[in-house]
Amino acid sequence: MTPPAEHVHWLFATGFLFLGLCLLAEAVVGEEVWRRRRWRAYLWPSVVFAMGVLMWPVMVFFTNSTIHMLAHGLWAQVLMATGAAHLALARGKLRSPLWRLTMPLTFVVSGFSLLLHETNPWLFQRSAFLHHLLGWMLISTALFPLAATFRRRSLVWNGGFALSVVLIAVLLYCDRDLAPIFGRLSPLAGEPHR
Repeated sequence: MTPPAEHVHWLFATGFLFLGLCLLAEAVVGEEVWRRRRWRAYLWPSVVFAMGVLMWPVMVFFTNSTIHMLAHGLWAQVLMATGAAHLALARGKLRSPLWRLTMPLTFVVSGFSLLLHETNPWLFQRSAFLHHLLGWMLISTALFPLAATFRRRSLVWNGGFALSVVLIAVLLYCDRDLAPIFGRLSPLAGEPHR
């Protein structure tokens, strides 16, 4: 028996919340202070990579259409590539700061994937609304990791990047499979779970 999709969203929301809090702590204290303990340099890239690995079982076991499978597979790939690139940067195996552009790329790819894989309109049900909202939010907030790539010590760009990841977690925690949005639920959606 597979759990409802909302449970999987909540598990990934926990990962995004932890990731966002790590990024926020790094933004507040600065990269030099954050990396005084060597293991902390590997902390959030490892979380990103692990979330990419965990997206593969989601793709295989929790998808009901080809477009969902492709979207989850694409998310798995960009998360793993971003995590691996930032791990290699932390280790010193990669030197070019342009590898940091993998994070804004992940935001944009994830945003477009969310928009393309949600076939229902905004007000169909809560999960449809959240998919649309997350997609557009990811595309628009890709500016934060993009600017943070070139202004690595900026509290504004790094803090905005961290808070956008926390916002992703909050929106994922709001997900419920069949629930009304703003008091409206499409009659085609079915009966709400709760």
